[in-house]
Amino acid sequence: MELRDRKTNDGRPAGDGPLIALRKVGKSYATPAGLYLALRDIDLEIGAGEFVALVGKSGSGKTTLLNLIGGIDRPSEGEVIVAGVAAHQVPENSLARWRGKTVGVVFQFFQLLPTLTVAENVMLPMDFCNVRPPRHRRARALELLDLVGIADQADKLPSALSGGQQQRAAIARALANDPPIVIADEPTGNLDSVTARAVLDLFRKLIDLGTTVVIATHERDISGIDRTVELVDGAIASKLSAAASQLTQDIN
Repeated sequence: MELRDRKTNDGRPAGDGPLIALRKVGKSYATPAGLYLALRDIDLEIGAGEFVALVGKSGSGKTTLLNLIGGIDRPSEGEVIVAGVAAHQVPENSLARWRGKTVGVVFQFFQLLPTLTVAENVMLPMDFCNVRPPRHRRARALELLDLVGIADQADKLPSALSGGQQQRAAIARALANDPPIVIADEPTGNLDSVTARAVLDLFRKLIDLGTTVVIATHERDISGIDRTVELVDGAIASKLSAAASQLTQDIN
């Protein structure tokens, strides 16, 4: 992979504005106990080439926010603009293809297909989005597996790999169509400390190559992160603090 100039899907250079923008976003779910508010009044901008960590306790809304950025879920209110496109308005029949080209997703438990080799898993998004000729897809997969340091595992089944190697394979798969954004949900949660550091170093390498990376994690002390955004009960903590400070001033 070579360092490249990122552009949004409508052709504008990414530097003209935030690559990701959430405006007054809320997300609620109907439950037997009533309406559950997973996110509320989220305003967030992430620039091209940033490495951002969404931090907070379990249930704070981190995964929900990642899913909105990735077009995996839709907001109940507000706007989600990703790479120049209103992700919340992309038609259902176009959503998977848009996501395949725009946002690479790294799941917490890898979700590699067990009956396919590692290389075939990495080739799947290419087959789905048809962004390069079939004869070039294995070479692209091997290139990405080399980038993440497991090219020698290309023809093995996922079950033959360690947890750290499977996570690397999942990252390679997320990069298959050269998306401008990679999102990862607790990418180090199931790894030992040494392997976790190696995975974070790999994300840092992606940043150097021009990719924007957003991860959700419960860990607050993460080296190499450009910015952390703390979520508390579905809201951004800094916004809650500002609101509380303003309320105190108003009372006084």
